[in-house]
Amino acid sequence: MTTKEKLYEGKAKIIYPTDDEQVYLTYYKDSATAFNAQKKGTITDKGKVNCAIASALLTYLEKKGIPTHFIEKVSEREMLVKAVKIIPLEVVIRNIAAGSLCRETGLPEGQILPQPLVEFYLKDDALQDPLLTPDRLALLNIATPEQITQLQNLAKTINQHLIEFFQSCQITLVDFKLEFGLDHQSNILLADEISPDTCRLWDTQEQDKEKRVMDKDRFRKDLGEVESAYQKVQTRVLNQIEKLENS
Repeated sequence: MTTKEKLYEGKAKIIYPTDDEQVYLTYYKDSATAFNAQKKGTITDKGKVNCAIASALLTYLEKKGIPTHFIEKVSEREMLVKAVKIIPLEVVIRNIAAGSLCRETGLPEGQILPQPLVEFYLKDDALQDPLLTPDRLALLNIATPEQITQLQNLAKTINQHLIEFFQSCQITLVDFKLEFGLDHQSNILLADEISPDTCRLWDTQEQDKEKRVMDKDRFRKDLGEVESAYQKVQTRVLNQIEKLENS
């Protein structure tokens, strides 16, 4: 399948059209950003690691009945995906208090939430991805009320599947970000990626608050050993996928 001039380049990936208008090629980069790109850097082989993890987890979710844009992984850094129009919302699911939730509410880091919290943020770097209230969601008319309800339900279902999966990897899923898109038939599909870039992951085998971090917080907070943390996630995820396939 041939590709053309890039369609879009984001912080972590490049999207290329192909000779099939319903299929895109996604290339995963090693570049890393934090705080809405105020901090920039490179994580060696991040593209390879995230492509492998995202491919495995999107395939896993497809088997659980979650509609995704994923088609197949075609190289270490590339996957084919269904062409979608991204809904400009970041859907964040929180299971444990961390990050901005602690800064904005005063909740202590590590407090387990009584139930998963689903939040919507406007996907707009220039505005610093603001949190949207239900009324602001309605005002902006980004999605219909029915679509918003569908996004909430999908997010909760995906969360439950991923909590259970990561638990089997000895990893705690603290919180994570999802993005969704509409295909040519206006079906909502899970898009983007699921990786240490988009999830806050803690090693359940590690008690030290800094050492347990297995995600982009290592880059954000200058904790070091970023590459090895990502690689640990990859190893555990792929090993668990192999176990499931052989069971």
